[in-house]
Amino acid sequence: MRKATITRSTKETTVKVSLNLDGKGLCNINTTIKYLDHMLQQLSVHSFMDLDVFAEGDLSHHIVEDVAIALGTAISEALGNRHGIKRFGHAIVPMDETLAMVAVDLVQRPHVEIKLELSSNKIEDIYTEDIPHFLKSFASSLQFTLHVDILKGTNNHHKVETIFKALALSLKEAWSIEAKRKGVPSSKGKM
Repeated sequence: MRKATITRSTKETTVKVSLNLDGKGLCNINTTIKYLDHMLQQLSVHSFMDLDVFAEGDLSHHIVEDVAIALGTAISEALGNRHGIKRFGHAIVPMDETLAMVAVDLVQRPHVEIKLELSSNKIEDIYTEDIPHFLKSFASSLQFTLHVDILKGTNNHHKVETIFKALALSLKEAWSIEAKRKGVPSSKGKM
């Protein structure tokens, strides 16, 4: 099984992430930021990744950033050398009036393109500027390419939730094992 546990402690935060990529989508999450908890739950449930996250810290921005870093690091550790994975994944997900597209490449070259267009400073108890920051920090620590586009939508809560659902489906596809694949999924022979 592809599992990992990461503890990240700084002067600002303490974060512990435990996960199983080949799980059932079970989760236990407490970051002290309810909307972030809700988004991580979406990531777990729709990717079938079992996920436990505990975080506490001084400021919500620091918690968001360090959870993203710890989560990305844990997934990277669970993936190991990435041999045999599909590598690419994508999803288009609707939620009421919102439609989001996410595409990923687990190539170990971090790059992020985000088109969100959020229209308020906060969504529930999280600052909207922390959403793209989470995604960038996550992609950097997991080392993957991430493209996020809101194709349509008006409700900010729906936009972000749809992104996390699409991210979950994309990652599940990308980290799935291909039975025919031997070694690294790259013509270069190296990720």
